[in-house]
Amino acid sequence: MFDLKGHAALVTGSTKGVGRAIVEALAAAGADVIVHGRAMSVEAEQVMERCRAKAVQVAFVGGDLSGPTEPVISQVFEQSIAAMPGIDILVNNAGQYFDVPFLDMTLERFEKTMRLNVAAGYFLTQRFARYWIERGTAGRVLFVGSVNGRLAEVDSTAYDTSKGAVDMMVKTLAVALAPHRIRVNGLAPGLVRTEATRWLDGQPAKAAWLAHHTPNGQIPPADVCGPGVVYLVSDEADHVHGHMLMIDGGMSAWQQPEPMS
Repeated sequence: MFDLKGHAALVTGSTKGVGRAIVEALAAAGADVIVHGRAMSVEAEQVMERCRAKAVQVAFVGGDLSGPTEPVISQVFEQSIAAMPGIDILVNNAGQYFDVPFLDMTLERFEKTMRLNVAAGYFLTQRFARYWIERGTAGRVLFVGSVNGRLAEVDSTAYDTSKGAVDMMVKTLAVALAPHRIRVNGLAPGLVRTEATRWLDGQPAKAAWLAHHTPNGQIPPADVCGPGVVYLVSDEADHVHGHMLMIDGGMSAWQQPEPMS
């Protein structure tokens, strides 16, 4: 339904999980894509091969976005521009959970969470925005947040704080960049099946309890996240700015489920 032919996208953290689902969905819609990871890997090669099968151009850029922000931001930006000068879509997906219980949290661990989950996307967007404004490009930015940006979770204080910041960053950057013809939106998954949630397979009772907290009762694969991103960066969403699309089966709408029978 949505045609992204003629567009090019960088998706950070796209070798697996939600990022993989997003970059493959963009390729399926016709966009040329840049896969990003800390370094080239078997997973990266597999994702690139699946994207090439969609008859689009595919490149890879590396860089650990949890490290010192400025050098890595420059590295990822410059490699992306060199690979695809016409890039006009940025998906800030890279993020990770580093939490320990709040009373044991260290400044180093907290700052690492904020560097990767907040600062990396903020400053990478700044670099691309400057580039697009100079070239007169109507850019599109998508931040991947989380239901954790709205609902707290035990022993997830730093991660939840970072995802709450992403929720607000979508709004404030939309206001800052809309006058420059750059759209900023976000997508917030609920619980989906990825490498990070593979533990669910070995804990069926816990999986059932978590599914019970989702109105549609599902814990779907990460692929459910791709179509929403395709829409939000498409021309059809031209008047959509500062919106966080919840892909969570209704979890964020439900105050409290009834006890399991």
